[in-house]
Amino acid sequence: MNRPVFQAAFLHPRYWLLWLGLGLLWLLAQLPYPLLMRLGRGLGAMMYRCAGSRRKIAARNLELCFPELPASEREQLLRENFASTGMTFFEMAISWWWPAARLRKLGQIEGLEHIRQAEAEGQGVLLMAMHFTTLEMGGGLLGMQQDMYGMYRPHKNPLFDYVQRCGREQRLLGVIERDDVRGMLKLLRAGGVIWYAPDQDYGAQRSIFVPLFGVPAATVTATSKFARLGKARVIPFTQERLADGSGYRLTVHPPLADFPGESEEADCLRVNQWIETAIRQHPEQYLWAHRRFKTRPPGEAKLYKKRRG
Repeated sequence: MNRPVFQAAFLHPRYWLLWLGLGLLWLLAQLPYPLLMRLGRGLGAMMYRCAGSRRKIAARNLELCFPELPASEREQLLRENFASTGMTFFEMAISWWWPAARLRKLGQIEGLEHIRQAEAEGQGVLLMAMHFTTLEMGGGLLGMQQDMYGMYRPHKNPLFDYVQRCGREQRLLGVIERDDVRGMLKLLRAGGVIWYAPDQDYGAQRSIFVPLFGVPAATVTATSKFARLGKARVIPFTQERLADGSGYRLTVHPPLADFPGESEEADCLRVNQWIETAIRQHPEQYLWAHRRFKTRPPGEAKLYKKRRG
């Protein structure tokens, strides 16, 4: 994939504030890892107090997905989730800008043999990830050990999009825009490995409704379609931030057996069941600020309050 081209327009004054923020983030990223994680927790605490709309979305998601928990436990989980989200900003910078030798020390990788087996048999791999707050670290660390591409959703801000793509392509072979179905299938059929996360709400047009945490969720059918048309194995991939502060454990899990199956609905249900199991392992590290249940089945009431203004 071609690297993004720097645009002269990025020097326009409207981008100066973003340049300043990125420069400050780059400088902070040179600090020791334990200090960056402490700064991240502090940033998360500030976000908890100031980002009211995102806090409400995350709180509502936790209420929907963990109704069995007492309100006090959900509140503690919410605070920990914002601490994890604050760390994400520094993890993103680490993943993009640290030298490979320094970054590699943070990762422990298990299960690479599942990808190696697929490669040995000439099959492509759809590496099924999830939107944990550690997503960038997972892709960056694995990308140094495994040749792979990443599915990519362009950012609305063109300068940030340029920086993000450059950062990711430091560790990946390249990125594929989400709508480039033909390019993705071509890579899979050629035996490529593609990092892909199907766990967000992309609307009803490309989705069907199957349960996630017992709540009907618009779930993309693309996972089974890509696997079928690309003749690829679906291999789940997770990462976790270790509690002792030493870094991250990355796990490449065994491929989903007999996938795709007889129906897209059954496939989507299997995917959501797998995602739910993975989230339950470390719910504080998941991206709860996304309105995962925004799209509702016909006739069902909306689950989030309307934003003001």
